[in-house]
Amino acid sequence: MQQSIEQYMHNVGQQAREASQVLASASTQLKNAALQAIYDCLNAQQDAILAANQIDMNNGREKQLDSALLDRLELNPARFAGMLQGLKDVMTLVDPIGEITDLAYRPSGIQLGKMRVPLGVVGMIYESRPNVTLEAASLAIKSGNAIILRGGSEAINANQAIATAIQQGLQQAGLPEHAVQVIATADRAAVGQLITLTEFVDVIIPRGGKSLIERITQEARIPVIKHLDGNCHVYVDAQADLTKALNIAFNAKTHRYGVCNAMESLLVHQAVAEEFLPQIAERYATKQLELRGCDAVKAILGDHIITATEDDWYTEYLGPILAIKIVADMDEAIRHINKYGSHHTDAIVTENYTLARQFLARVDSSSVMINASTRFADGFEYGLGAEIGISTDKIHARGPVGLEGLTSQKWIVFGDGQIRH
Repeated sequence: MQQSIEQYMHNVGQQAREASQVLASASTQLKNAALQAIYDCLNAQQDAILAANQIDMNNGREKQLDSALLDRLELNPARFAGMLQGLKDVMTLVDPIGEITDLAYRPSGIQLGKMRVPLGVVGMIYESRPNVTLEAASLAIKSGNAIILRGGSEAINANQAIATAIQQGLQQAGLPEHAVQVIATADRAAVGQLITLTEFVDVIIPRGGKSLIERITQEARIPVIKHLDGNCHVYVDAQADLTKALNIAFNAKTHRYGVCNAMESLLVHQAVAEEFLPQIAERYATKQLELRGCDAVKAILGDHIITATEDDWYTEYLGPILAIKIVADMDEAIRHINKYGSHHTDAIVTENYTLARQFLARVDSSSVMINASTRFADGFEYGLGAEIGISTDKIHARGPVGLEGLTSQKWIVFGDGQIRH
């Protein structure tokens, strides 16, 4: 790169800020036309994008990336079709920009309300998954934001190929191509520059492992919406329907390992443990799942089960490993979840409505579920079309972050000559 990283990132930020001012006033029709043009460009360039992804996959295997990382990195025709469907879904979503709510007259005669507006420029730092490049870009465009994307070095070829198609689509629709920029260098210094571009960037969204999140949180000089790790739990209550519990506990763990909404710890009420655990262990054996359990679990399933350590309760495995604990009651399960979990997604399986309501109120997570797999914690499944991440923060957005999470509100006043006395 001819210019310094500092100068390069300054230029990227400046271009994003200028593009954001155009996007902020773009009509829904124009934004949807841009998304359709991007769809067409991606469709036409599918072979090139998949070929670029194969280069990333081959490089990843050479670097001996683990299987969970390679799974998140891979694009295949089915996943590519899913990306395009997500883009179509975003096009059909209601545009939140310009929505006016809470209109009311004040005693002075002015009419006061709130209008939904874009955040401005979003900086996103993420790892592995090239489909995130399109999801984030489409949500940013629809919500009137410019976005600067810094993907992981392991996905740089696919990300650049996807970015090329996105920028071509923006140009064809008459919107600035710099509304979406993918950082063209794998140099880590680019991240340091991005998270301190206070003049140009309004919010940072990191999406990745703990070390990435910790670095961004500590070093950023710009507000951060964190997508933290997913140490998710399923609690099987004494009054659970065990058929439901078997299906949910199996799906939550084995549907896909390398995702943030996969279950990592299974909590089972002592009253049903002897009946439930052998059945679920038999199902897990078909997937060669490694089980780590407390002493009470080992007493039921046998000494071949690995003893769970304190670290296991905190761990997001992102692989075929599961920690299992027998608890005395729901109170112990909730204490365990709130202590060891990452406040991402947690579920209870029970037929007791009262207990289910208490679980909803007391578990401090961004998604809390009754009788459903944690795998549903996803922007697509929640009807957001796509997601830019799943926030474990409480401010400004929580849970899957879609269009509304990329907006803010400003007060608006309608007057007719009123002055303050």
